[in-house]
Amino acid sequence: MSDENPLPHEPLSLIETRILGCLIEKEATTPDLYPLTLNSLINACNQKSNRSPALELEEETVSAGLESLRHKKLALLVTQTAARVAKYKHSLDNHYPLPSPQVTILAELLLRGPQTAGELRTRCERMYHFDGLDTMRDELQQLATRPTPLVMELPRQPGKKDARFVHLLAGPPNLEELATPSATSSGPVKVDLAITLPAEAEARIAALEATVSEQAGAIASLREELSAFRSQFE
Repeated sequence: MSDENPLPHEPLSLIETRILGCLIEKEATTPDLYPLTLNSLINACNQKSNRSPALELEEETVSAGLESLRHKKLALLVTQTAARVAKYKHSLDNHYPLPSPQVTILAELLLRGPQTAGELRTRCERMYHFDGLDTMRDELQQLATRPTPLVMELPRQPGKKDARFVHLLAGPPNLEELATPSATSSGPVKVDLAITLPAEAEARIAALEATVSEQAGAIASLREELSAFRSQFE
């Protein structure tokens, strides 16, 4: 990657950020249901609690986001003998082999955006217990001072006592935008499909679509032949 992007992959989009955060979260909070089916992941992405902003993602959008994360080696398609549907899991440790406390912090930042150390300690409790605020600050410091920093402390907002922290998996944050208090949305944000997949992924999808189309044509032809055969005996 270039100096402008020190990450070992392209920066994540909002959709990819939400998907990755959900996969990490559900591994910790609902291990019996993990890995997740596509439908479960869509529900997790559109969940109204513990999310900011609230999103309204369609199946096509989540599928494309998963494909992009798989190309970036941050998500995996899991094949299980007993499972009737495809399932997905995160593969964060492919690039970032982090201890559990730091994975939890990263997940919370992916799901809810910039937060103070105090907010993170409270909100991470459902995934991991931090003994105190000093422990949280120490983990944040480690995330911020890695060879590839994954967290950054933001300038303190006017009138605010504590500074917030933001994840860097989506690249450097827009400080001017983050300094402006965001208006509370009246409902979930509907996100249109706006992910540009790598050429390799696009080619694979095109090949799959061609195969499906070819098989559909063959089935239609067989049905016509069967109908003609039956008509001989009527």
